[in-house]
Amino acid sequence: MRPRTSLPPLFWKLLAIVFVALGVVGAFLPILPTVPFLIVAAWAASRGWPWLDEKLTSHPRYGPTIVRWRERGAIPRSAKLASSAGMLASAAALWLVALPVWVRIAVPAAMACVAFWIWTRPEE
Repeated sequence: MRPRTSLPPLFWKLLAIVFVALGVVGAFLPILPTVPFLIVAAWAASRGWPWLDEKLTSHPRYGPTIVRWRERGAIPRSAKLASSAGMLASAAALWLVALPVWVRIAVPAAMACVAFWIWTRPEE
C-alpha cells in the first residue's frame, strides 16, 4: 500500500533519481556515503515509483541494509565504525586548517552528537 501524499509522482521520481545518482557517485568516492543516499532514494521511490523501490530493496548488496533501516532503523556495526572513523579523521583534519577556534570546536561537537545518535541505533 502506497503512503498518501499530496505531491505528484513526478516529484518523487525526480527526488529518487537525484539520490540514486548521489549514491552511485558515493560508490566510487570514498568520502561520500552510498547507503544513506540509497535509503532516501528508496523512501522517495516508495511514494511515487514502486518499480525503483523494488529494485533498490531487492539489490543484492544494498537492499538488505535499506530493508533493515526501513523496518527497524538498524545500522550495521561496520557502518557505525566507518562513519565514526570518518568523523574522527575529519575532526582531526580541522585542526590542520586555518579556521576560527569556534569552528574547530563546534563541528567536532556536532559530529560527536551524530556519532552518539548512530551508536544508539539497533545493529541487526
